Amino acid sequence: MSALFNFQSLLSVVLLMICTCTYIRSFAPSLLDRQKTGPVGTFWKMARIGERKSPWVAAACILMAVNVLFFS
Repeated sequence: MSALFNFQSLLSVVLLMICTCTYIRSFAPSLLDRQKTGPVGTFWKMARIGERKSPWVAAACILMAVNVLFFS
């Protein structure tokens, strides 16, 4: 089943994208800062969410990991 049709998979993909974009921006900020608009700008926006809401994103990642490991 596609991640678009399964809500748990969609949440996992979004959380992983936020974490990945934040990680990439911490090492190479010029990659994501060049294009802040358009479809590629979505990655910049995800990196900003990961930076500003990092305790909440970390808590969501932990909850998702527990859910996948023990309740799937």
